[in-house]
Amino acid sequence: MANYDKQRNANTRRRGGTVRAVETTGRRVALSPERSSFLLTMAPWAGSAAQRGFTLIELVMTITIMTILTLGVIPLIKVSVKRQKEQQLRDSLRQMRIAIDEFHRDTMGMTCTGSVVQQPPQQPQNIPLDPRSKVMISDCTIFGVDNPDRYPPDLETLINGVNVIPRGLGAGRGDPGVNATDLTSELSTKKKIYLRAIPVDPMTGKAEWELRSCYDPPDSGSWGGENIFDVRSKSRDTALNGEKYSDW
Repeated sequence: MANYDKQRNANTRRRGGTVRAVETTGRRVALSPERSSFLLTMAPWAGSAAQRGFTLIELVMTITIMTILTLGVIPLIKVSVKRQKEQQLRDSLRQMRIAIDEFHRDTMGMTCTGSVVQQPPQQPQNIPLDPRSKVMISDCTIFGVDNPDRYPPDLETLINGVNVIPRGLGAGRGDPGVNATDLTSELSTKKKIYLRAIPVDPMTGKAEWELRSCYDPPDSGSWGGENIFDVRSKSRDTALNGEKYSDW
């Protein structure tokens, strides 16, 4: 055993190392300072809790970076939300204007006598004046004397619907006309709805719109009340393209 220890010490000296005596005292083992530093280096989590936390400089840098990122993202989000609202506004205006034009097409060719609508006998059978219009409004009571152009009198008329008859049913037969309120007549009428509901203006958050009649000037600030020729937003804000929403 003594020879083995001498040989081991000699090999250690040849490798340039040093030998530290390790004394065993029962169940405890005493380590040298170099060995303790090595273990602490290999296992940094063995240190105190204060050594594992953020320093003040790191915390300040983190907050600064997050602030810069936030200030850069917020404007982009606002622009994205505004662009989405503008697209909703365009869709709502297009929906109402299409309903107004469709209503006006279905009035073409009407010949009213009181509450009775007559189709002109010279109109060719089953050939509408406009290929997109398959029916004709048969209720003449919704048009006043101040609305000879027969645009819808209000938006509620587009939602509630009006009585219509197929085009060409009375042509060439000498029919005196169709009473819009007489559902027992030979040509019973059906109700056509042009608009499901009044859309909400995304810029104001209300289902309220500026109305224009066909007799109002383009820059008019009030509605004449004769009919509805156009609708516009009540918002006076500026769009992303520099235009006013009320001019769309």
